Amino acid sequence: MTGCYDGPVIDPHHHLWDLRLERHPWLQKARARSGETAFGSLAPILRNYGIEDYRADATRQNVVATVHVEAGWSDAHPLQETRWLDSLDSSSGVAHRYIARVPLDAPDAMRLLDLEAANPNVVGIRDIVSWHPDPAKRFARRADLMSDPAWRAGLAHAARLGLVFDLMLYPWQMEGALELVRAFPEMLFVLNHGGSPIDRTHDGMTLWRQGLRVLGNEPNVRLKISDLVAYDNERTLESLRPVIEHCLDCFGPTRAMFASDFPVAGLYASFDEVYQAFRTVASQLSLDEQRALFFATANDTYRLGIADPAELKGGCHA
Repeated sequence: MTGCYDGPVIDPHHHLWDLRLERHPWLQKARARSGETAFGSLAPILRNYGIEDYRADATRQNVVATVHVEAGWSDAHPLQETRWLDSLDSSSGVAHRYIARVPLDAPDAMRLLDLEAANPNVVGIRDIVSWHPDPAKRFARRADLMSDPAWRAGLAHAARLGLVFDLMLYPWQMEGALELVRAFPEMLFVLNHGGSPIDRTHDGMTLWRQGLRVLGNEPNVRLKISDLVAYDNERTLESLRPVIEHCLDCFGPTRAMFASDFPVAGLYASFDEVYQAFRTVASQLSLDEQRALFFATANDTYRLGIADPAELKGGCHA
C-alpha cells in the first residue's frame, strides 16, 4: 500500500440552498410530506445549507475549493441561482465555480446559456436526463431528452460557449448516452454519481458495469465518483470498494474525481465517512494517481486554476 493521500482536496460536486427563498420545488414538496419521498426521508436536509454548514461538514478533509452543482432551483426563476451564489462570500473556496441549470429544450435556452456563460464563475451546465418508469423516481421531465433535436440544439450552443456538461442519468440510459457523447466530440461530459448504480440486483449491476465500461472508452467523458452511499442500502467499505474500483478501472485517475454530493450524501453517511472510504480504496494507487482523484482532475475539468498549496505526504485522516 502506497499510503493515503493527505494533500489538498477539490470537491467538484455539492449543493447549497436557502429554503427561505422558496426556490427548490423538490425540497418544498418533501417538506409538505414531512420529508418522505420515494428515495426515503429527506427530513435531515430540509434546512438551510450554506457555506458555513458545508465547511463544518468538510472541516477535517483539507478542501481548498469546490464546485457548486445546480440544486433543483425552480425553472420559473432562471439565472437566479447563480446570482444568489454570486452574493455569497466564497473567499473560503466553497462554491468557487458553478454548474448552472438551464433546460436545454426551453424556448429561451440560447439566451439563458449566453447569460450564464457570461458569468466567469459558471463553468458548466446540468440538465438532468435521469428518467424512471416510476414518476416518483424521475428527475427528467421527459424520457427522450437526449435524442430531442431542440435539446441537442441547446447542448450544441453550450458546447460552442465552452461549457462542460454534467450528465446525470440511470444505467439503462447509458446506451443513449454513448450515442450522445459521440455526436458531440467537442463537448466535455462529466458523468455524475458514478453512473448511479441504483439497481443492486445482479442484472442491474451488470448493466451498470457494462455501460460504465463503454462510456469510459470515450475520450470526452469524465466521471465523478460520488453519492455511492445512496445506492447501497447495506453499505460497508467492502461493499463500496468494488464499485469504486470499477469506476477507476473504467476511467482511470486522470479522468475520474472524488466528490461529496453534500448535503444529500449526508442522509447516509458523514462527510468524513465518505472521504475515508475514498482515501482507503485509493491508497493502493500511487500518490500522483491519488492527487489526480482528489485534486488535479477536478482542477483541470472545471478550469479552476487552483495552485497546489501543499506537498504530497503520506498518512491518513482519522
